[in-house]
Amino acid sequence: MSITPEELYKKISQKNNLLLLDVRNPEDFNASRVEGRFTPETINIPYYEFIEDEQKTLKRIPKDREIVALCNKGNSSDFVVEILKKQQIQACNIEGGITAWGNLYVTHAIPSENYEIIQIDRPARGCLSYLLISNGEALVIDPSRHISFYKQLIASKKAKLKAVFDTHAHADHISGGAALAEAEKVPYFLHPYDAIHPFDMLPAKLSHYEMLNEGFSFKIGELTLKVLHVPGHTLGEVCFLVRDYLFSGDSLFLQSFGRPDLGGQGKAWAPLVYNSLFETIRKEIPGTTLVLPSHYASAQEANESGVFAQKLDDLFKSNRDLQVSKEAFIQYVLDHLPTLPPQYQQIKRVNLGLASPTEEEAAELELGKNICALSTAYNKNKFP
Repeated sequence: MSITPEELYKKISQKNNLLLLDVRNPEDFNASRVEGRFTPETINIPYYEFIEDEQKTLKRIPKDREIVALCNKGNSSDFVVEILKKQQIQACNIEGGITAWGNLYVTHAIPSENYEIIQIDRPARGCLSYLLISNGEALVIDPSRHISFYKQLIASKKAKLKAVFDTHAHADHISGGAALAEAEKVPYFLHPYDAIHPFDMLPAKLSHYEMLNEGFSFKIGELTLKVLHVPGHTLGEVCFLVRDYLFSGDSLFLQSFGRPDLGGQGKAWAPLVYNSLFETIRKEIPGTTLVLPSHYASAQEANESGVFAQKLDDLFKSNRDLQVSKEAFIQYVLDHLPTLPPQYQQIKRVNLGLASPTEEEAAELELGKNICALSTAYNKNKFP
């Protein structure tokens, strides 16, 4: 018996009594896990332990819970499920394993009038992208690499794609921006400061690429997208303002903000983060504007409808990281930067057209959650 990633997502989006049994080796288990709004208790027992001593290993498995088994592609966990079922233990296998979970996309509609804003969640990565539609015209913001999903979604809405935008050159995941634009023969917009690899100093090789900058605007139907340059997470980081919605990219999250060191310039860029947050976003954007970020650290940041969004005033009140002086802010940022994953440099190369990984290589590069936020987003040790 198996369940799809979509079915699992629904189960763990509400209170449940599941037990996730991850049968991968400990290294893979620590690299990536299944998480949701109500993540079940998870235990890691590699499948080979069932082979080495089945009876001893079975004693570690609760018999009063529904077990959901997980491996890399679904084969080893299917083997374990058959062992459990022989012991009258209720168990099922995640179809396609962690690989299929990594390819799952879930949509949520943002309340709006006479137009559509759809938040697209990729739970395995904590990545958010957006589809905007007005009068049959569409644009996409920060798409992930599986562009067939976006093409099918747009087609289901009977809309025509007019442009693709990235808020910045992503480091945590492979963007689908350039590929989607090329496939649909529409422009791909990225700030020119991010069209150069920050470590290699090589210019991007992207087809359909067009530069955007402060003051740039783009119209679909009755909607106008306006660009706000907010450097810090990257030098080319931008936000998009569309009516009462701020697509904040990686500049501002619901529980944190974008770390400044992914270009290797943490000390130089930390003051830019502060200026962008407090001198640009806080002062120039109305407090009633709904902030729609491009990442989240925990699925628990979503509201009851599964949407990741918060009004700007409320966000600045609830986010303690945003309630200190500039000097304290900068020092705290530099003292709490997470480890820089080595694959992030290669992902940047891919996103600028400087490298072309296979599907297997791309999946390997993207293993695990994004860590684009300051490390305080991942623990309770906020500013004192």
